[in-house]
Amino acid sequence: MLLLLADFLSNIDSGFRVLHYLTFRAILGVLIALVVSLLIGPMVIRKLTRNKIGQSVRDDGPKSHFSKSGTPTMGGSMILFAVAISTLLCADLNNRYIWVVLLVTLAHGVIGFVDDYKKVLLGNSDGLSAKAKYFWQSVVAASAAVYLFNTAQVPAETQLIVPFFKNVTFNLGWGYVVLTYFVIVGTSNAVNLTDGLDGLAIMPTVLIAAALAIFAYLSGHVNFSQYLQIPFIPKSGELVVFCAALVGAGLGFLWFNTYPAMVFMGDVGALALGAALGIVAVLVRQEIVLVVMGGVFVMETISVIIQVASYKIRKKRVFLMAPIHHHFELKGWPEPRVIVRFWIISVILVLIGLSTLKLR
Repeated sequence: MLLLLADFLSNIDSGFRVLHYLTFRAILGVLIALVVSLLIGPMVIRKLTRNKIGQSVRDDGPKSHFSKSGTPTMGGSMILFAVAISTLLCADLNNRYIWVVLLVTLAHGVIGFVDDYKKVLLGNSDGLSAKAKYFWQSVVAASAAVYLFNTAQVPAETQLIVPFFKNVTFNLGWGYVVLTYFVIVGTSNAVNLTDGLDGLAIMPTVLIAAALAIFAYLSGHVNFSQYLQIPFIPKSGELVVFCAALVGAGLGFLWFNTYPAMVFMGDVGALALGAALGIVAVLVRQEIVLVVMGGVFVMETISVIIQVASYKIRKKRVFLMAPIHHHFELKGWPEPRVIVRFWIISVILVLIGLSTLKLR
């Protein structure tokens, strides 16, 4: 929308052409999303509290969590609202990538909302059944994957890029659809599993979104992409604005979600944020790098898989509790220590991911 305004105002004063600059709109995207989330945060928390939309706590979890019972949840809705407003204002709405990432993100938000609604308001502890949740996630992810495959304009859009190696690419064909599907669904569920401590999931999400913004900017710039030997994806640079909105909204949410949390994001936020990271990584052809940068999410997911498999096969648990952040709590680590150490790990992994731009 700002681009349309810039076109009109630039006829009056050429200074308004600054709104056409991608970097300027990205900065605006961060600030608008941050301000929106900070402004609506207290209202959302009051409304959730008034309607008794509170978090239930597992009986078998760390005892320190019992005090969190009743803390407002579904706060992820404020993240999605801030991201949507900021993106619609600052991005080029003629760019198909913008609509793909927005729709995938918001669709997963709806799935998470239904799950939270059933858990909290209807008193169904199971929420949306695992089969139903996975089905609708699959519908959204597969639809996006098929659409992107059928509308690909350059070969690089459907190639698998291997980091740390020069010019190592694989033409995926229809395998691109399969890969895209698993990246979106897998990342969505991985972030959801990680969202178990105050601020644990949102900070790695912010860090990865910021890194993906850099990848998007460079991939969408023909000269930078050629110099760094990464795939040139025409018009993918506009994803910088969306990633910037994720960063701003995430930081705004962290203001209220930091320990001790005033609000939790719930599935409405976790499923959506994971899907957002997944679809952006697919569009800038950095799925493998996403696995590296999202190592905390991967670790959390693997810990659950190992725990379930071990108990079914050996009738023994590997961890005191899964996901693994609860294991460390039960070993005696204070919650803030677990959170900050996982944040530090995320910073390191994101830096490693960014290093793939030059180390080839």
